[in-house]
Formats: sequence, C-alpha cells, structure tokens
Amino acid sequence: MSGLGKTPAHEGTADDGPLAPHFRAGFAALVGRPNVGKSTLLNALIGEKLSIVTPRPQTTRHRVLGVLNSEQAQIAFVDTPGLHRGARRALNRAMNRTAAAALHDADLAVLVLEAAKWTTEDELALQRIRDSGRPAVAAVNKIDRVRPREKLLPFLAELGGRHAFAELVPVSGLRRDNLESLIAAIGRMLPESPRLFPLEQRTDRDARFRIAETIREKLTLELQQELPYGIAVEIERAVEEDGQLIVDAAIWVDRAGQKPIVIGARGERLKRVGRSARLELNRALDRRLHLTLWVKVREGWADNARALEQLGLDT
Repeated sequence: MSGLGKTPAHEGTADDGPLAPHFRAGFAALVGRPNVGKSTLLNALIGEKLSIVTPRPQTTRHRVLGVLNSEQAQIAFVDTPGLHRGARRALNRAMNRTAAAALHDADLAVLVLEAAKWTTEDELALQRIRDSGRPAVAAVNKIDRVRPREKLLPFLAELGGRHAFAELVPVSGLRRDNLESLIAAIGRMLPESPRLFPLEQRTDRDARFRIAETIREKLTLELQQELPYGIAVEIERAVEEDGQLIVDAAIWVDRAGQKPIVIGARGERLKRVGRSARLELNRALDRRLHLTLWVKVREGWADNARALEQLGLDT
C-alpha cells in the first residue's frame, strides 16, 4: 500500500474519538473509463470539491485521495484518471499507469460506469479489475439521466452477469442520490482496522496542487472546444506577503500557435480564467489570493518524460 502514501494507523485516541466494534478502514479506488463521473462522485461522497470537474473527457490526470469518516468505517476514496485505449502520447500512458497503480494498491475496486451504457472502454476497466484480483462494487452512475427508470433494471441484470460484483449500487453523483447505500456497501467490504488518517484530514493533496488544478479547470471550461490537449499548469511561486498568498502560475502549451488561443484577444480570456480561479480559491482556501498567470510554450511536453515528472505525473 506504499504507493498511496498510507500513514501509520491510529489506535483511536481521545482526539480521534473511540472506534466502534469491528471498525473498518481501507482504500477504495474509483475506476472507470473517461467521463463517467468519477470526480463528481468523489466530491459528492466527501462533501467538498477535491477533484476538478469539466465535461471534457480525461480531465483527471492525477490520483486524488478523499477521506470519508463514518461511525463504522473510514474510507479512503482514490479518484483516478479514466482508463482508455489508444494511449499514443506519454501523457496518456502515464494516466493509465496512475489508474492501474491506484487499483493495485487499493483494498477494493469501485467500478464507476454510466447507467444504461456499456462501451469497450468499460470492458477495459472491468478487465483491469479482474486482473487485479480485487473485490469490486459497481457504482452505476448518472441514474438521473435514465428515462424511464425501468430501463435500469435490465442493465443491472446484464451488468451482474459480466462480473461477480459484491454489490450493484445505482447512484447519481450530480444529484447525490443513493450515496449512503454506496458508502455502506463499500464500508462492509473493507478490512477491520483502526483509522488510517486523522479525523480532520480530507485529502493528501496540498494547496499548490489545488491551485494548479483549479486554474486548469477554469481553462478547460473557458476554452471548451478550442482547448489544446497539450496544456498543463505549474505553480512557479507561492509565498505569503502582506496577509495574502501571492501565486505565479505558468500555463504550458506544446505548440507556439496555441499561446494566442489561451491568452485571447487583448488578454481578455486569460484575465477571465485568472479571475474565475481566484474567486473560487479565495473561498476554498479561506484566504486572499493574488494570482498571476503566464503562458509558456514547451514543445512536445506531453511526450517528454522529464516534463511529466516535473508536473507530478507518473512516468
């Protein structure tokens, strides 16, 4: 389990509170193809925004940990990049490796899939679970989109025939429907254990990571179809000055022609991205933030192992 940075187990101190009999704790990897709503589901389960969310497939590039505490269990959810075929670029291969490593290190796999829809990439994700030998729960997401609701029953029956899932749980991460059933199902399957993280810890990601990811989310939402795939954000400086956090962030593009697209006419697009990110981060971090964005060209960074390592991506 060292790949997930597990902390030493706590014995249930007075600060952490007493543990219930047969208390359970462990890691549950959220696995699935791109764009099935894994990040939305993680945020709904934890009750705060830990993973960025956009309509664009493969938005999630990193493993993101979210810790949920209940009376009976502590569940460390691990949001992962979407498993996908055709990973020709080093970035795509790194994302697939990140997801596979999280699954390998987990106690339990949670296959997240879209209700009433099954694709070859869903089969790829399921095969990764089979190969891992991990027990699995299926979280059938986006049930709010199924009309009429009766269409869900034959899909669940078909899904149950594909694999020996411990449970099939229909949910809506967006509407937060039936999440308690999913939490209970996962909690029952974890090993008996003391808490793995302090009660106050929600994630293993720091403020710099959150700032970079929020900027990337706002870029994705602003650019939509114009967004170059080879775009990334690096925090170059983050210091406290005069009661506020001063942040300089570099936005990488992998071709010179992409730079004016990101900046926009008279710099207005970049200003909108910065303003939107700053307002969200002011609330999320509960502090004043001064944010300066720069756009830099780094040719072919998405196929450069050193560049990927610099951005914290598995190579």
